Amino acid sequence: MPSSVTARARTFLQDLRRILALAAPYFSSEEKWRARIMFTAIVALNLAYVYALVLFNDWYGRFYNGLQNKDVTVFWREIRVFCVLAFFNIALQVLKFYVTQLLQLRWRAWITRHYLGRWMADRTFYEMELARYAARNGTTPDNPDQRIQEDMQLFTSATMTLSMGLLNAVVTLVSFVGILWGLSGTMALPIGNSTYQVAGSMVWLAVVYCVVGTVITHFIGRPLIGLNFRQQRFEADFRHHLVRVREYSEAIALDRGEQVERGQLDLRFGAVLRNYLSLIKQQKNLVTFTAFFGQAAVIFPFVVAAPRFFSGAIQLGQLMQISSAFGRVQDALSWFVDNYDSVAAWRATADRLTSFDDAIRAHDVRERALERSDAEVLRADGLSLSLPSGKPLLADVALSAGAGDSVLVQGPSGSGKSTLFRAFAGIWPFARGRMQVPTDAMFVPQRPYVPDGPLRLALAYPEDAAKYSDAQLRQALDDALLPELVQRLDDSDAWSQKLSGGEQQRLAIARVLLKKPRWVFADEISSALDAPAERTLYQRIAATVREKGGAMVSIAHRAAVGEFHTQRWTLVPEAEGSAARYRVEVSTAAAPGSAAT
Repeated sequence: MPSSVTARARTFLQDLRRILALAAPYFSSEEKWRARIMFTAIVALNLAYVYALVLFNDWYGRFYNGLQNKDVTVFWREIRVFCVLAFFNIALQVLKFYVTQLLQLRWRAWITRHYLGRWMADRTFYEMELARYAARNGTTPDNPDQRIQEDMQLFTSATMTLSMGLLNAVVTLVSFVGILWGLSGTMALPIGNSTYQVAGSMVWLAVVYCVVGTVITHFIGRPLIGLNFRQQRFEADFRHHLVRVREYSEAIALDRGEQVERGQLDLRFGAVLRNYLSLIKQQKNLVTFTAFFGQAAVIFPFVVAAPRFFSGAIQLGQLMQISSAFGRVQDALSWFVDNYDSVAAWRATADRLTSFDDAIRAHDVRERALERSDAEVLRADGLSLSLPSGKPLLADVALSAGAGDSVLVQGPSGSGKSTLFRAFAGIWPFARGRMQVPTDAMFVPQRPYVPDGPLRLALAYPEDAAKYSDAQLRQALDDALLPELVQRLDDSDAWSQKLSGGEQQRLAIARVLLKKPRWVFADEISSALDAPAERTLYQRIAATVREKGGAMVSIAHRAAVGEFHTQRWTLVPEAEGSAARYRVEVSTAAAPGSAAT
């Protein structure tokens, strides 16, 4: 048992340090002085609020004694005092609310931008997705969008609410425990044949009452942390699939896949409901106990202090002061009981954010096995590529291409052509060796990204559209066989939904014709085009590359594409027992006009 308790304490301290590591950076950031001043103001306002409660406790004694003595002068005087105290209390609460909310807003803005910057830097967002699909065991963080958008808002607001609540509880306890001690008198405690007089009896009763309640609450509510963690994950999975149905609505409709997708949504929503039902049941048990605990605390001080009141030892005002002070001490000691559900939800949110932070840190310190440098040529030495699962694709490959070359990469599906393309782009993390890549290069994927908004932004992406004149933008669209879009530069739309697959590929080619890079790396960029359009666009890309004195590297299955290339890199299966699945054969491509294979 002692070793188990020690292990739990050590785990708790480790988790606490990780959570503090999430909160601390903002208060040492470039906004640290503003943040610290606002935090100090909130602390001061909370202290003033507790002081107001002490003044109210004194007021209870004077007011109820006046009532008991039927003293009209005292009654109206204390009514005026109450109005002043009430105004002071209201002003404190309003100001505390405003400053707290303002600090939460600024903290959320800072932490969101901080993690957005880290997540988007150095392709972390891409490599974390690869790692998640490779892990398949739930250890890699899922739904980073939820963690950045929702969890950070929950974390900042809950941290402020709980920390200020805990501060209030501590200050209230310190302020009222002395008051309650002085009002408690002594209590005779018979032990065996002797009787002991216990000073501050109400304080000790409050401590025992709350310790017992805290222990019971912890055992009842402990499962809530895991249930809240899973609830957030299930909700995010359900929302993510809804977004995918919206994004792929046309493909799903064409495949008549409504029932399948409905089944998948029902499956994910069922997980949401089942976990939420478990959460409700556990919360019901917790609410049952805390409600009983809170109601019993209302009557408990009256029951204990009633004999002294009826014996005449204390007046009504003192009895009300005892009740008020006991309530404050009990509330302070019961902070954990009253906030257990909120603490469990906050802990689940913090766990999700710490795992997200750990994943980003792991990416930041990951050793890069691929040595990549800028050059005027494309060269790879000792290049080895693996799948995210660790399964090797290529081993110790040597490739090179210079200005004026045009290379066609071919091979069976799944052989690693697109993986080689990603390695050239520098985004594939599972690569080793040395590589030199030209600086003025564009990498065009088979499925280009087309952002929503004005068409001119989608065409110039990711550059600023203001860099190009309207004439240049229209010429690029016309050269890419998109004449119907020439007059729509300022139209805003969800272009990835409005444009067909072929139109999206032509828009990506329009970007190449607009920006005119020296090197073009193309991955199946004409797979959705008809043969005449493919031939025309490849001719124009090749002419652009020749004009700039660069080169072109293409991945394609169609034989007709071969006439635009002078070299062929073919990925062929390696002999059984080899360290890799494929090897690269370098050969001269078919002469222009001949049938390439």
